[in-house]
Amino acid sequence: MMGFLKDEKSKRVLRGIRTVFFLITMIISFLIFSAPILVAVADVLLPTALFSASLSSPSDDPSFLQTLSSHLSNYDFRYSLIDIPLISIIRSGIILCVYGLCDGHGLSTTTGPYLGITTVCSVASLFFVSLKASYVFGGGSGGCGATEVALFVCSPALAIGHIVVAYRTSCRERRKLLVYKIDIEAVSTFTFKNGFQRYSKILHDARVKVKLQN
Repeated sequence: MMGFLKDEKSKRVLRGIRTVFFLITMIISFLIFSAPILVAVADVLLPTALFSASLSSPSDDPSFLQTLSSHLSNYDFRYSLIDIPLISIIRSGIILCVYGLCDGHGLSTTTGPYLGITTVCSVASLFFVSLKASYVFGGGSGGCGATEVALFVCSPALAIGHIVVAYRTSCRERRKLLVYKIDIEAVSTFTFKNGFQRYSKILHDARVKVKLQN
């Protein structure tokens, strides 16, 4: 009787471990698959939140809007910080649009539009923020606090994150095409309307051929 109870407990423990392992695997897979979207969302929210925190009175709505309007109307490249979150929003919007429009070939090749445009946008924004940082911190104003420093660190870090995620996505899609023996160069570069349907059909046909061969 005692041995039977121990066996039941050990089975429950193993079942629980398997369930937790399965959930962790599913969460990791979801995060990897959704990495381009998650990085883009973080690129929009974090710089915007840091810029809002750097304003004088972010909790007072009229004063906040007035301060924001003042930053836009009195923009100066050497002092104003509003262009950093704007650059992040534009960068993320372009990358997401290209990611959504690309099919398997566009995502899988290292010279494809997704990785190429992501790299160009990220490097351009890195150059812009670096040039701006040389004016802001090199002017000897001494008025930059921890929030401003975090804003300048956050934007380049997310730009590099975009490139890393784009490269890993490209490698993953390339492996997917090679596993199912699809000629990568034969897949079209861009499909605007039927991209996802055509790519899914190609993968489906490849899976059927592999099963028939086995």
